[in-house]
Amino acid sequence: MKNKYRRPRVFVTREIGAAALAELRRAARVEVWPNPTPPPYAELRRRLRDADGALTMVTDRIDAALIAASPRLRVVSNLAVGVDNIDLAAATLAGVAIGHTPGVLTEATADLAFALMLAAARRIAEGDRQVRAGKWLAWGPRVLLGSEIFGATLGIIGWGAIGRAMARRAAGFRMRVLYVSRSRTNHGGAVAGARRVTMNRILAESDFLSLHVPLSAATRHLIGAAEIRRMKRGAILINTARGAVIDQGALTAALKSGHLGGAGLDVTDPEPIRRDDPLLRLDNVVITPHIGSASHATREKMGALAVGNILAVFSGRKPPLCANPAVRMRPQVAHPD
Repeated sequence: MKNKYRRPRVFVTREIGAAALAELRRAARVEVWPNPTPPPYAELRRRLRDADGALTMVTDRIDAALIAASPRLRVVSNLAVGVDNIDLAAATLAGVAIGHTPGVLTEATADLAFALMLAAARRIAEGDRQVRAGKWLAWGPRVLLGSEIFGATLGIIGWGAIGRAMARRAAGFRMRVLYVSRSRTNHGGAVAGARRVTMNRILAESDFLSLHVPLSAATRHLIGAAEIRRMKRGAILINTARGAVIDQGALTAALKSGHLGGAGLDVTDPEPIRRDDPLLRLDNVVITPHIGSASHATREKMGALAVGNILAVFSGRKPPLCANPAVRMRPQVAHPD
């Protein structure tokens, strides 16, 4: 008897590493969105209508309406740690397993967070722009004075893997490390010298404040006007988490007024940042285009994990890295072709 199931269909919303893509193609019929920008929502919905699986990015909105319109969809694997772009409740109710890629991007993201802190403190991007514009006239004792990181106080909001990795890097600069954690059990971790404090204290005492929390209803605008007012004058804010964790308008006002000394942002709200956003006119801001995990090695590992999540579902198992472990996966549906 001929097998009623043909090879499953998978839509990949952006090109990933060749090795991971080849592995996926050995098990499924794969369609890859060819453009460097995300597929529009209507196009994504159309492509997933007959798909068994999807490999998505944080820029792809997987909401309840899209899930309802995708009757064959069994798994969505997000090439990210965070899954705030996916309606987890709707996916779980529909029997769609949601995979993600935690763990492998910790060190790369912490590297970038520390790099942004250095760049904002020492005005590196601003200096580079001056050199390229022909404004480097001579060495001078008051030219581009910045903040010292060595021996300063680093506050870390979010004591997960990336937050702790950031603290380990700070130890090499003999920084005093304070942190805030929502977990009752995840205290000092393996980072010697780091101290758990209250939110009020971390805001008041940090020379540098680095954000490492997932985006949720509880963390949206976690750092707003009131929190920024409690920060040290001249403090520098670093964000490699999600743009909406900060009230961007309040941040802009504090940078303009000089209350904050600078900011290093790998994420903005929205993304990409609008071309007329006032942040882009400020010299004391360093902005990178969400590249926290953008190293060759890390992106290859992320691709392998994302594909592994999908292949597990096609083998009748839940994703090994499942963001909704309570899901009761829907059965495979035969394709008419």
